[in-house]
Amino acid sequence: MKYGLYLETSIGRLYMEQEDEFLVGLGRAKALEGVKLQETPFLRNVAEEIKEFLNGCRKGFDIPIYRKGTEFQRRVWQELLEIPYGETRSYGELAAKIGCPAGARAVGQACNRNPIMIIVPCHRVIGKDGRMIGFGGGLDVKERLLNLEKHYRSAKIEK
Repeated sequence: MKYGLYLETSIGRLYMEQEDEFLVGLGRAKALEGVKLQETPFLRNVAEEIKEFLNGCRKGFDIPIYRKGTEFQRRVWQELLEIPYGETRSYGELAAKIGCPAGARAVGQACNRNPIMIIVPCHRVIGKDGRMIGFGGGLDVKERLLNLEKHYRSAKIEK
C-alpha cells in the first residue's frame, strides 16, 4: 500500500509518498494518484526531518529511501548523495565522476527525474559556469535551498 501526505513548507507545498517503510517520492505538490492520503508515523517523521532541514537544524536525513529508476539514474542519484551539504557540483563533474565524461546532459535528465528532491539533493547541481539551471522544483526554490545551505554550512548542527 502506498500512502501520501502534503506538507506546507517555506518553499511551498510538498508531497511525500511512502511505500512499505521507504520514502519513494518527495517533491513540489502534485495530485497524488494511487495512494491513500493518510498521515503515518513514517510520513510524520519525514515531515519533521524536512522541517528541521528547512529551518537550518538538520544537514542530513535518516529516512530510508527507495529510488526507482534505470541503472544510470540510480548511479547519478547515488552520486548526488555524496555532494556535501552547502557545496555544489556541475553536471559535467557528476558525469565524469560516474565514468561518463560526455554525459552532462544525461546527468541533467537523471536529476530532473529524481523522485526524492531535497533528500537526494539535485538542487546542489549547477551549470559549469556556476549558473542555476534545471530544477524540477523551480529555480527559485533551488536558489533558496542553496542559500539556506550556504547560510548554515558552518553552523554546528548534529543531525
